[in-house]
Amino acid sequence: MSSEKKHIKGIKKGDVLIYALSTCQWCKKMKELLNEMGIDYHYIDVDQITGTCQEDIIKELKQYNPACSFPTMVINERESIIGFDDERIRDKFK
Repeated sequence: MSSEKKHIKGIKKGDVLIYALSTCQWCKKMKELLNEMGIDYHYIDVDQITGTCQEDIIKELKQYNPACSFPTMVINERESIIGFDDERIRDKFK
């Protein structure tokens, strides 16, 4: 799965992974906010993956967000922020 993850370098504030869709405006806003804040993160554009790899990633996503909605940010494989929540994201990475 590592080839599907894209890495954006920045300030390390834990292990941050965003499950996104390449066509989703809210996903783009989440990435833009992290970029603006200079946060180090990985993201996966789930709609850009095909076949069993996509199925595996969706199974993984459902562990954090059973509704499988986008964007979903997972922090340190424990905490998740579902949807674009500007205030909550800013608070998390102060």
